[in-house]
Amino acid sequence: MLSRWMSGSSRNLDREYNCTVRLLDDSEYTCTIQRDAKGQYLFDLLCHHLNLLEKDYFGIRFVDPDKQRHWLEFTKSVVKQMRAQPPFTMCFRVKFYPTDPAALKEEITRYLVFLQIKRDLYHGRLLCKTSDAALLAAYILQAEIGDYDPGKHPEGYSSKFQFFPKHSEKLERKIAEIHKSELSGQAPATSELNFLRKAQTLETYGVDPHPCKDVSGNAAFLAFTPFGFVVLQGNKRVHFIKWNEVTKMKFEGKTFYLYVSQKEEKKIVLTYFAPTPEACKHLWKCGIENQAFYKLEKSSQVRTVSSSNLFFKGSRFRYSGRVAKEVMESSAKIKREPPEIHRAGLVPSRSCPSITHGPRLSSVPRTRRRAVHISIMEGLESLRDSAHSTPVRSASHGDALAGPGRSGRAESSERVAVIADESYSPADSVLPTPVAEHSLELMLLSRQANGAPCSIEEEKESEAGTPAAEAEGELRALCPGGTGLGPAQAQQVNKFLLSVLRLLLVTVGLLFVLLLLLIVLTESDLDTAFFRDIRQTPEFEQFHYQYFCPLRRWFACKLRAVLSLLIDT
Repeated sequence: MLSRWMSGSSRNLDREYNCTVRLLDDSEYTCTIQRDAKGQYLFDLLCHHLNLLEKDYFGIRFVDPDKQRHWLEFTKSVVKQMRAQPPFTMCFRVKFYPTDPAALKEEITRYLVFLQIKRDLYHGRLLCKTSDAALLAAYILQAEIGDYDPGKHPEGYSSKFQFFPKHSEKLERKIAEIHKSELSGQAPATSELNFLRKAQTLETYGVDPHPCKDVSGNAAFLAFTPFGFVVLQGNKRVHFIKWNEVTKMKFEGKTFYLYVSQKEEKKIVLTYFAPTPEACKHLWKCGIENQAFYKLEKSSQVRTVSSSNLFFKGSRFRYSGRVAKEVMESSAKIKREPPEIHRAGLVPSRSCPSITHGPRLSSVPRTRRRAVHISIMEGLESLRDSAHSTPVRSASHGDALAGPGRSGRAESSERVAVIADESYSPADSVLPTPVAEHSLELMLLSRQANGAPCSIEEEKESEAGTPAAEAEGELRALCPGGTGLGPAQAQQVNKFLLSVLRLLLVTVGLLFVLLLLLIVLTESDLDTAFFRDIRQTPEFEQFHYQYFCPLRRWFACKLRAVLSLLIDT
């Protein structure tokens, strides 16, 4: 029976698991791994397949059965991290966006980052003005179909490709005009480089939004960029905090805390609520990794971080990779022949379709379409001069965020733009699960029709205040000098009291265990080697005769007095 169990265990350990990893060009890489294979092994297989040396910017993403996203940890077993049944399906994605993508050493790395940002543009994570959207789309056309050729590219050829979730005929004509007149003669690598340089200047470059709610219950999206921590509400950035100002991140349950120390020793605590505890933990881990990657000078400075102030409570996590400065220094030492790049053209795919795209603005009548275009342009122009209510203003831009030339169908003046819940498929973008990819121009249309600002909060059909008022209300609720206890502050006080109570219980428990051990040492006849060595020490003998024995006699005397009193009564 023992031999049968050992043979079964060995077969279980030698079992192979099939893994399918979807790459950035929507092709798939399939391999088999052993049960004890670490995440680093699978990642190295992928990088070898892609001929990629500057691999620290990338990672492997997967989704558990509860639709929660995770980054594969390279120091742990792949099989133990995957809660789903094999075969496993994962995605190869950019995890840490380069601070300056144009400074990447190899063209293959720039091409992969280009594919990732192209996905971000399509799925609405990279927000920009219409003019910038047209230029970015034209760079994509030039990189993937080459120079304009009247014989191959008939009138309206740009409408066959889908760069954004939805876009108008006017934007398509602008894309074609730039492609024809301004980009002729550019090689694919040059167009991709220009695309990266332009994308890097946008405020939402590198944003991977996590859906949350603030202390007022308003919907928000938290994100970590190469430059710091960002909070988006509606189509505006309401907070931007540089990495050197972030002093601490922690979470408890669904609550995420960000501790900020700004100039003049001004300290702020930002509090947000994630949909689930797992989502909050994922947000916290992403924040720890991004701060370590972009802020630290050396990987030797990385420390294990706890999600709680108490050593016996919370999660512990440590970033295991190299930091950005080390990656750049290592990239400068690469000396090899540039690897061949097999570029994928603009072909239909599951996650970024080119021909089978959604309804365009042409479905709107011509007279109405003209009015829609005017309202969109007015909305974009009005956003251009709007100010951010950020603690620290971005060094790259002062413009407010607007959707990249995407327009929807205005069916009625009462229509409200919402972000609905959708299930996640690993073939889709890296947008967090609960967020749909509705266009921001649809929000602008609703704004123009209703005569009021449109934001994500309209999903609850409630009137939202300005981002500045929301930020002030949030900080007022968190500051100890406030006039009264708000719900969020009361919740923090309750959590603090629970933590103190847990600490007291643990302390009492440890003292009780020590007392039991002391009684066993002094009163029992157990003669094990461990107890014998302790009893023979001079310190224990002194403690036993000078302190413990008198204390025992005192307790016995008091106990006899109590018993005699009870007997007499």
